[in-house]
Amino acid sequence: MSYAGNVPPTEAFQLLSDDPATVLVDVRTPAEWSYVGLPDLTGLGKQVVTASWHPHLTGDELKQALTVAGIDPDDRLLFLCRSGQRSQSAATLATQAGFGQAYNVSEGFEGHLDAKGQRGHTSGWKFDGLPWRQS
Repeated sequence: MSYAGNVPPTEAFQLLSDDPATVLVDVRTPAEWSYVGLPDLTGLGKQVVTASWHPHLTGDELKQALTVAGIDPDDRLLFLCRSGQRSQSAATLATQAGFGQAYNVSEGFEGHLDAKGQRGHTSGWKFDGLPWRQS
């Protein structure tokens, strides 16, 4: 594995609750944050770092976005996307860029597709009942 590992959403939320140096980095697009929703960490006294990322961006570009957000290379980073695919790639690139504790939130915000081809009904941050908001 080329990053620190996978954690399900409930474990990610527990890590965020227990450790002040754990950061949630949502790598989805602004449209996804606005229309689908965004994790809400205000109850933990934290904010989600939004760093839209796609596979065409380089590790240097991701590193710059994380640095601008004030993230320290020693912080534990939990990368989140829709389903756990983009976030896995982002965790890999962050590890290569020197962020040693980069994890993938394995089920993402909306989870995997169900039998009807829809997300949000079987797994994911929202499905697990974790706090989120929508604009």
